[in-house]
Amino acid sequence: MKFAINVPNFGGFGDARVLADLTYEAEEHGWDGLFIWDHIYFKEEMGELPMADPWVALAAMAMATQRIRIGALVTPLPRRRPWKVAREAATVDRLSGGRLIFGAGIGWDHWGEYSRFGEDPSDKLHGEQFDEELAILAGLWSSEPFSFSGKHYTIAESRFLPAPLQTPRIPIWIAAGWPHKKPVRRAAHWDGLCPISEEKITPESVREMLAIVHEERTSDAPFDIVLAGFTGAMDQAEARTLLNGYAGAGVTWWQEGFWGTDSADDALARIRQGPPQL
Repeated sequence: MKFAINVPNFGGFGDARVLADLTYEAEEHGWDGLFIWDHIYFKEEMGELPMADPWVALAAMAMATQRIRIGALVTPLPRRRPWKVAREAATVDRLSGGRLIFGAGIGWDHWGEYSRFGEDPSDKLHGEQFDEELAILAGLWSSEPFSFSGKHYTIAESRFLPAPLQTPRIPIWIAAGWPHKKPVRRAAHWDGLCPISEEKITPESVREMLAIVHEERTSDAPFDIVLAGFTGAMDQAEARTLLNGYAGAGVTWWQEGFWGTDSADDALARIRQGPPQL
């Protein structure tokens, strides 16, 4: 099991320099990754909050580090132009020396990140767009001549150079609202699964997800299961028992997660404790 820090891109984390500094600290203290959220607008009881563009921040994070994995978990592809995302991701992958992981989902409209800006908030529409966008990313990252004709997107033959450093492409982790099974089946055709649920995801749930993945998957390449939680307040024995249970079920990445109400100092304190020890 690998260990990462996961922070928002708003509130106390809404500054690219802060995110770059935290990523540097995470690398220095032995963490395997630092992942950020991808939002463009936030408004709840606390009102609007400062926010950093995730892809500008990822570039800063790449330049501040040498080893640690980075990425946005997750980018809502239907509110982005897939060819623009393909360029951004390939650039960050090369800038980082091949350390980017691409997290992708359909997003949601809870804060109006679609409807506020005149976009259709339909999940059905976004699901259709999402499948096309994933195919477009893979095609453009190939650096070979690529064309596409779908219901929502059309690309005349184009060749994107340079290719990402990672081969055959940048790893793609798919977000899935568990217990819905369709997004788990979708994820099986890519490189990893980031399950999200309003209820606690148990090791038994992870095993159920992996059973679906194995039914759908045709590749024998490694497949990641990525969970988030917080063990920083637990004693070592309690944390070890929890994480060993998830690792035994098939979880490959554990993220220590923070929220918009947390501060960068909260995250820094946890980072400096070092990753959990199994």
